[in-house]
This record gives sequence, structure tokens and C-alpha cells, in this order.
Amino acid sequence: MMHNRISTLLQQDKKLLIAYYMPEFPVVESTLPVLEALQESGADIIELGMPYSDPIGDGPVIQDAAHTAIRNGVTMRHLFALVRKARRGIGCMKIVTPIILMGYCNPMIAYGVDCFLHDAVEAGVDGLLIPDLPPEEAADFLERAKGFGLSVVFLISPVTPPERIELIDSLSTDFSYCIAVNATTGTAKLSDASTGAAVDEYLKRVRKHARKKIVVGFGIKDRERVEHMWTLADGAVIGTALLQHIAASRTPEESARLAGEFWKTLK
Repeated sequence: MMHNRISTLLQQDKKLLIAYYMPEFPVVESTLPVLEALQESGADIIELGMPYSDPIGDGPVIQDAAHTAIRNGVTMRHLFALVRKARRGIGCMKIVTPIILMGYCNPMIAYGVDCFLHDAVEAGVDGLLIPDLPPEEAADFLERAKGFGLSVVFLISPVTPPERIELIDSLSTDFSYCIAVNATTGTAKLSDASTGAAVDEYLKRVRKHARKKIVVGFGIKDRERVEHMWTLADGAVIGTALLQHIAASRTPEESARLAGEFWKTLK
């Protein structure tokens, strides 16, 4: 059973800033330089997207990034190879930041679940977030993943009732991920007063029913929103805004420079 970097990180008394990045976006060979830039500029956890042709839970920015990644040759085997290189410091500084893979069931099933879990661990992955895996149907998968030492993260939404919040909290290995609003990634407008008030009440409700730590994503775009989420939760996730910031890059070096500059504005 692998040493889990996530559980070690969560023992620290700090608020987390979590980066979501789609491999090989926007250009080929961007992944390792971007991972290095994110680690150097202070990302506490890095979520790597698993490219899928039909990412129904994502907004247009992440959908386009997934399609770009696929065009740039990212398969699950390629993704595992990139993580392996990152962990060994091949092509970049050695990446020690916890890495979570976020994506849908289909690529994992097509790969073969046990082979997927084995190869994820062998590469250096620490956890998994599979949005379309219902917690009520995840017992077998959860047991297998834990057997490999992988953390599994489940999603809580604004319409999740208290009893289901408690169920999800009990099943998530180290922490749960709260979707800020019922919308696809990158489309939420948390700056709207009514939306912001609703999110605050929702996260307070989650706090009442969850014992583990919670992080918040969807619609968080800048330092102001990060700091506000930190008053309500244990971490904030930024993905769409990061991808938008580096989307026009023409070289891996430019992608890394822009990613690092953007991330430093959040710390």
C-alpha cells in the first residue's frame, strides 16, 4: 500500500489551494513544465484531467481542453507515463505535490479497473475523483482503490440532502469536493450577491453534517473568491480560470510561465 501524500498534507493546519490542469494543454509537451510551475508557485494539490470525448459535467473551456488533449495524443497510458516522469523528475524538477486524477468512468472501464488502479499507483497518482460514479454504487470500487492506497473523493452539490452529505463524507477517503453551484465547470457566477449568499448557506450546511475536510470548486476565478471560500471550507479549486489564462500559449515554456504567474496571484 503506497504512502498517501494527500493524507500527509491534510495533517497540516492550512487552507488548500488546488489546481486543475488538463494534460498537454494547450500544446504538446506542456504537461511537465506546467506541473513544475504549479508546484513552484504553491499549488497544494494538482488535479489532472483524464481527457474524455464527452465530458458532460464540464463547461466549454474544460470540454475544449479535453478535446485538445485528445488531439495532442493523451491517452490513459500516456497520462500515466507523464505522471511517472513527473514523479521521477524526468523532464522537470521532481514533482512531490499530491496528484489526483479527475475524470469519467468510461476511460477507466475501457482500460480495465484493476489495471487502471495498479498503473495509477505505479505512476505516482495519489487519488481519484470520478464525478459520474454514484457513491451508493461505489462500494466495490472504493474497496479496490483503498486496497491500492488511493484516496477517493466524492462530490457534494447544493441540492444534496443532509443524510446524503453524511453518506458521502463517510465514503470519501480524506476529503469531499463541494460543487459551488449546480452548473457545469467554469459557468458559475459567484460574484452575484444572491448566488454568493446561497453558496455560503450551502457550505455552512455541509459543515454541520461532514466530519472530514471539504474543498470547493466551480466558479472560483481569483484571489478574492479563494479567500472567501477559505472562510467556509478547507480548500478552493481553480481550473477553468487557469486553463483560460494559458490557452493562447504557443510553446510549453510559455504555458509554464503563464501558469506560474497566474498561480502566484492566488497565494
